[in-house]
Amino acid sequence: MTMTAERPAPDPVQAAIADVEGLTSPDPATDAAEPAKLHDILLINYSGELEKVWATMLLASTAGAMQVPCRVFVTFWGLQNFVKDEKRITGKNWMQKMLAMMSRPGISHRPLSKMNFMGMGPWMMGTLARQQKNASPKELLQIAQEMGVEFIPCQMTMDMFGLTRDDLIEGMGEPVGAATVIGLMSEGSSPLFI
Repeated sequence: MTMTAERPAPDPVQAAIADVEGLTSPDPATDAAEPAKLHDILLINYSGELEKVWATMLLASTAGAMQVPCRVFVTFWGLQNFVKDEKRITGKNWMQKMLAMMSRPGISHRPLSKMNFMGMGPWMMGTLARQQKNASPKELLQIAQEMGVEFIPCQMTMDMFGLTRDDLIEGMGEPVGAATVIGLMSEGSSPLFI
């Protein structure tokens, strides 16, 4: 006596939805077999404000720890976070140098977007973070780099601010333009703007 397992008839409602959406009818046997695929994450850091830098570094280091491929494209004021802390003045002409004087570059010199109070706000945030044993943005950046997160500077922003590769911290990727970032997004990287 030969026994054959019969497949249950597909749900007519699911079949109708699949037909309208141009999909094949669902097959429970094959649906359960495919593991979920992790997408690459593309963080776009365009802000130089402390709380946004902190969020970027926290997400990047967490992605690295979870072995989720992550890139951080840094542009406009966000690129100032990746200038070496010891660099006080950057730029080639007087306007670029004036911008650096008005907003000191370096991850350790970031203002808050609200309640900066001439530097008192960032100091209080740092003190509270240390009391709670939370990592600083600089520590999170180091962790993210060690975990393989790729940090990519924007070539246009480097040109506009007069920054050179020597001005930037160690471990930065090759500078790219907007077309490269659009290419990454069109290839399936999940973008998040911070």
